[in-house]
Amino acid sequence: MSTSKGTEYGDLGTRFVHAGNEPDPRTGAVTTPISLATTFAQVAPGETTGYEYSRTGNPTRNALQLSLAAAEGAAHCVAFASGCAALVAILHSTCRTGDKIVCIDDVYGGTQRYLRTCVEPIYGMKLEFVDFKDMSLVQKAVEGAKLVWLETPTNPNLEVTDIAAVAKVTNEAGALLVVDNTFLSPYLQNPLELGADIVAHSCTKSIAGHSDVVMGAVCLNNEDVHKQLLFFQNTLGSVPSPFDCYMCQRGLKTLHIRMQRSNENASVVAGFLEAHAQVVRVSWPGLASHPQFEIASRQQRGGGMVITFWVKPGDDGDKRAACRRFLAATKLFVCAESLGAVESLAESPSIMTHGSVPKEKRERLGIDDAMVRLSVGIESAQDLIADLDQALAQI
Repeated sequence: MSTSKGTEYGDLGTRFVHAGNEPDPRTGAVTTPISLATTFAQVAPGETTGYEYSRTGNPTRNALQLSLAAAEGAAHCVAFASGCAALVAILHSTCRTGDKIVCIDDVYGGTQRYLRTCVEPIYGMKLEFVDFKDMSLVQKAVEGAKLVWLETPTNPNLEVTDIAAVAKVTNEAGALLVVDNTFLSPYLQNPLELGADIVAHSCTKSIAGHSDVVMGAVCLNNEDVHKQLLFFQNTLGSVPSPFDCYMCQRGLKTLHIRMQRSNENASVVAGFLEAHAQVVRVSWPGLASHPQFEIASRQQRGGGMVITFWVKPGDDGDKRAACRRFLAATKLFVCAESLGAVESLAESPSIMTHGSVPKEKRERLGIDDAMVRLSVGIESAQDLIADLDQALAQI
């Protein structure tokens, strides 16, 4: 019930607006109705109209799944109650006790926490974190692996990995490649076109886009894995509510407009920060100074809305204190976790999003107390720069 390549809609923007959003055949409503029903009448015992129980299937959720599948150019999409729930379902659908999982080392703290504290010690799977900047390490690690988990750009260092190159290696090794595409969204990157097997999203971020929905989604072409995902969506019960599905689908309709503005703003903000005396270093894939700029230019359609930078400590040399002073001084940038919304956000990864990552691992990855991660929204770029400028002056 969630099959759609979306190619008949042409341009991405048109696809985001129309795929899965056909007028309601009964009333002509141009927006997808919110079906709150928990159960559906059967024509006769076991003879359904396509729906029987809302955990198993829901018309509003199905419409969203069609829209998201089309957005990624996928045959299928399965929606979940959160990005973390999508991660759990992918692992349940593809791996078993004793299987080997390879994950990029610079990864979202929630992903690392689940893999490190549940997948390995509880489910008995073998786990290996690898620096994907070194393809020789990747090639060695994927031997005998069942699943490879990749973020690009990574969270929070914004390192970029060549998806096509990794897909070639994983395909030769017989491993499934999952790419978390949350940071760029379907508007700026489409991993399936680059050889990935599965694409994961935290729809909480750019796709919904308004800081009012928590949801995850998995897009793919593999029929067998799709069936397994539907089984675990139903069995685990980690389904999003019909209202959240409606809100997420509404957000998707303006994804291209919001991402275009956020990406333009991020370009201006990144250039400003790179030239600022109080900033040590800036990581944004759209900057020519980014170590993987060439790869990003090939596989992305923009640098994205997330910028990571490191502040210079004050006279006391205390990085954490400097970061805290900066975050306390911003007026437009809200000190909060998450990203991809219309409003601009700022956070300290070492304390907030990656606080659960062991300190020694954070230090090895460069996630120190001077690091700040920005999610650039759709406000005036000049107002955002003025806010950053006055906040940096407080360090």
